[in-house]
Amino acid sequence: MPKRLILIRHAKSDWGDLNQPDKERNLNERGCRQAPLVGRWLRKNGYVPDVVLCSAAVRTRETLDLLALETTVIYEDALYLATPDVMFRELSTHDEACVALIGHNPGIGELAYALAAEPAAHPKFHAYPTLATTVLDFEQDSWRDIEKGKVTDFVIPKDLE
Repeated sequence: MPKRLILIRHAKSDWGDLNQPDKERNLNERGCRQAPLVGRWLRKNGYVPDVVLCSAAVRTRETLDLLALETTVIYEDALYLATPDVMFRELSTHDEACVALIGHNPGIGELAYALAAEPAAHPKFHAYPTLATTVLDFEQDSWRDIEKGKVTDFVIPKDLE
């Protein structure tokens, strides 16, 4: 069965308390307002994953809650500030047809770019701003075997506001 991967960067986080550990930063007002927009877009387009692999950071967990995707969730400490290689290793341990990864830049944006046969035509694809979401489709039947995929869709919150 072909595979679909949804790569989501967390929503905008709060930098109000510079003494707060990075992993414990919450979303700011804009992030809390925009995440539900992306969640509605995902559901409207039929992009609800079978499983979400989510960084254990507070801001990624809050993003996931606001996306309101009713699906299986696995929180992974290894996805916190993960490189594309680490994210791919985590992904390759799964067999679901559609997986979403919620993570951080630069890794999540680098993974989207590395896996895209052709980058999304969107001018913000390379910058991969907060809540940037890429939907990639692969012909391979196993996550371990995926190569370059087709960018089926790409969105940022400003496209939805």
